Amino acid sequence: MDIEIAAKALKELGHPIRLSIYKRLVKAGQPGMAVGKLQEELKIPNSTLSHHIASLASAQLLSQTRDGRTLYCQAEYEHFEALIEFLQAECCADEM
Repeated sequence: MDIEIAAKALKELGHPIRLSIYKRLVKAGQPGMAVGKLQEELKIPNSTLSHHIASLASAQLLSQTRDGRTLYCQAEYEHFEALIEFLQAECCADEM
């Protein structure tokens, strides 16, 4: 993973509301969660939620799909796992 991509993802997760959104989506699993239910559970105003979802999506941490009139958000686990691998890649390499 490129350091710029990792930095953007970490920056977006560094905001308390975005971290709350992402943690809830991770908890929801692969099907994700309807935006309306996410808004209801986290008690975030719609315009604020949309802004934070867009930020997380731009960092490739979540994706969105539409089913009729319902918009769903899903955590992008592969991207998050790549971020963790990036952070751990050289763990303890200088201890030898």
